[in-house]
Amino acid sequence: MSRTALASATLLVLSVAAQAQTPPAPNGAASAPAGAASAPGMPAARPPADPTAPKPFAEVIKGAKEQPGLFPIWRKDEKTWIEIPKEAFNKPFLFSVNVANSIGERGLYASQMLGDDLAEWRRVGNQIQLIALNTKFRTDTASSKLAMEQSFSPSLIAGAPAASAEHPDRKSVLVDASNLLLGDIPGYSTRLEAAFRLPYAPDRANSYIESTRADAQLSTLTSRVHFATQRIPAPPLTPLPVPMPTPPQATPDPRSMFFSFVYNFRALPETPAAVRRADPRLGHFMESYSDLGNDVKANPRVHMVARWRLEKKDPNAALSEPVQPIVYWMDKNIPAKYREAVKAGIVEWNKAFEKIGFKDAVQAKQQPEDADWDNMDSTHASIRWFTGSDVGFAIGPSNKDPRTGEILDADIGMSDVFGRGSRRLADDLATDAGHDHGSSWMGERSRVALSEQLCTYMADQASEFGFALDLLALRDGLDMDGPEAEALAQAVVKDVVMHEVGHTLGLKHNFRSSTTITQAQLKDKAFTEAHGISNSVMDYNAYNLPLKGEPRASLTNTTLGAYDYWAIEYAYKPIPAEQESAELGRIAARSTEPQLAYGDDFDQGVGGPYDGFDPRTNQRDLGDDPLAYARKRLKLSQELWERVQARKPQPGEDPLRARRSVFESFRQLGMTANNVSKYVGGMYAERVVPGVTSATAFKPVDAAQQREALRFIAGGLLSSNAFKFSPEFLATQTVDYNEWERGLPLSIPDSVSALQGRVLDRLMSPNTARRLIEQSSYLSDSQRKGAVSLSEVYGTLQQAIFSELKTGAEIDRMRRSLQREYLKRLQAQLNRSANGATVYADAFSMARYHASQLANDLRTASSKPGLSVETRAHLAESLDLLNGMLKATMTRT
Repeated sequence: MSRTALASATLLVLSVAAQAQTPPAPNGAASAPAGAASAPGMPAARPPADPTAPKPFAEVIKGAKEQPGLFPIWRKDEKTWIEIPKEAFNKPFLFSVNVANSIGERGLYASQMLGDDLAEWRRVGNQIQLIALNTKFRTDTASSKLAMEQSFSPSLIAGAPAASAEHPDRKSVLVDASNLLLGDIPGYSTRLEAAFRLPYAPDRANSYIESTRADAQLSTLTSRVHFATQRIPAPPLTPLPVPMPTPPQATPDPRSMFFSFVYNFRALPETPAAVRRADPRLGHFMESYSDLGNDVKANPRVHMVARWRLEKKDPNAALSEPVQPIVYWMDKNIPAKYREAVKAGIVEWNKAFEKIGFKDAVQAKQQPEDADWDNMDSTHASIRWFTGSDVGFAIGPSNKDPRTGEILDADIGMSDVFGRGSRRLADDLATDAGHDHGSSWMGERSRVALSEQLCTYMADQASEFGFALDLLALRDGLDMDGPEAEALAQAVVKDVVMHEVGHTLGLKHNFRSSTTITQAQLKDKAFTEAHGISNSVMDYNAYNLPLKGEPRASLTNTTLGAYDYWAIEYAYKPIPAEQESAELGRIAARSTEPQLAYGDDFDQGVGGPYDGFDPRTNQRDLGDDPLAYARKRLKLSQELWERVQARKPQPGEDPLRARRSVFESFRQLGMTANNVSKYVGGMYAERVVPGVTSATAFKPVDAAQQREALRFIAGGLLSSNAFKFSPEFLATQTVDYNEWERGLPLSIPDSVSALQGRVLDRLMSPNTARRLIEQSSYLSDSQRKGAVSLSEVYGTLQQAIFSELKTGAEIDRMRRSLQREYLKRLQAQLNRSANGATVYADAFSMARYHASQLANDLRTASSKPGLSVETRAHLAESLDLLNGMLKATMTRT
């Protein structure tokens, strides 16, 4: 084309473009030239359209299909929009998040509830915000509300631009669900970093909205979110002082993984449920807040019982069906052979509701095999089966209306440990990995939510299940794949389901209820079948295994206990409003009845200062004498060890079977060691209500029991004679050569050292020292004379651990390990600069006194003739270490 022709074409294009930008005149009139003033009587020219303005509603959803609901959902191809009516802005609803699909390791499992928030939509200009409201602080007065809004911030869950202009008739706008929900709302990048110490982040480009559902009360969207990290760092050239976790092992490529998050937008009940105040003498989950509208009350905290809304159809009938029963949907992924046991565990709770006038209050329904809905939405309470590479636990969390504590949803997750564990026995590495399964940053005050939802009952049940099956198989010839083992597996499934359903009905753990059944009752088959082996299914009850020659009764809990009936009565009994305060006081006043003894997770011990100082509140003990049970547990373990060593391996069996049996026995014995150690320096705690309860709030454990526990520890748990394994047995324990991480030869001294370390950790802790020093404050003058002193405890331990120094005997490998563990803890006691103010001056001086005595004994023993090189070297090393401790400059605090 010539230059002239090109210039002419350019002018033509510019002319056409100018005409296109000039608005047409009405009624076919000629347009005015650009920039010219409008003629008199003619309408002004319209300004150019704003390119940033949202498109019309109808244009955005053209060709899309609507799902009507609380917030209608529109879908077209890969695009998804949420429609928000104008009147829905600034109106609270419940927002919750569940994870439907996960990676199956290190606390990241499928079928888990992650949390909930009281939320609302807000619009700021063109920005749509999903806001979590602050429910921690509340008031009824207008002035206090203004002050709280200024003082305490809400949180932004997610935000996105409006995707459309307001609909002229529906008065609603659209928001793009991908812009809103494909980020890291659950905070999973932090959880992944905590698990693997790698910086994973959501990858929006490869994430999408997977499925949606909506009805009048609910809108649910499931997002499939891809998390990735660019690279896996190379391992360090030299080992780190603190071992680092491995990258993900269950994914094909550890740099990439998908999660399915189920986001629920649920309408709150139009009429809030009636509030029932909590009482500390019983254990209910609570919705708690600080009431800042009343400056007269010293304690502003308010605690509401978490419970389902349960109302009689016929309020005048002694026994009536509820208006709305509590329905648990059994997920279609539950194996068919366990469904009846799951159902039995659910409906067992009807016995407690019948006592307070409700018929069929709790119902179990099976999700159809062809169901196209996922019961992880927030309108289906459910029980789901999930799997993991390193997991064996169940969990029973719930979502609540923050205004009242009304439970609106619950999804119980059960791992498949019984499908695997009952036949192969639980893997020694598959019992502790699931302990993070309550944590998240989602609304429900994550620290409190974690303490409420944390439940390792199934993990512990599975572990002890392996121990019980193995012992019964070796003692009585029980067929691991036979009907008796299957019946036991079914009983354990029912027991676990009863426990987890109890959580979703609002009940906390009760770790003291097992001490309310006598040793004689535990041996009575008729009694245990009728009443169970504990007065609550909310305890972590040990298996009721008999010693050799004793009669066998029920091995697990078969039914609800007295405490369970009582807790349900308090939470759910229909009471007229004007009578509620007096009637609830009457119900709670029964707390002094022996069968209703109660102790929660903090009483049992959760760490730090809450180390569980009441020896009656334990996990995995049984019967009214925990000391007697500890002795029994050691005997059961010793019987298993004898039988495992005597058993001849069979062709084709798992090469790790005997090794797993040994690990399981030590795991159970480790719990017992911790429980029996609580007696030393222990305190009995009672839940006293001032002016109502006359009992003593705190009382030191009887001195005779403290000394009995010390004798058992010194003569049993710290004695090498308690752990007998033949060289021939150890030499035959092979490893799994098909696996890369095949393990090392079986080390009994390592297992014993770990168990004994738990005892030393407790008895030599600052908390125990403090209680032993302070217990005299709680005793009369006559009682103080026979009290157990800190010096007695340290002296008894030291004498038991270093008994060879007096006798001149050789010190074997196991005893050398124990003595080194003792010296490590003694060094920590003497290092006040490390401990700061945690070590009492009296405890420090007592530890130093006994360390000096030990140094003298080591010096004397080192000079005795006839000792082996190993013993002489160990004594020299110990003395050198001890002298270094005593000579070190101590920082005075």
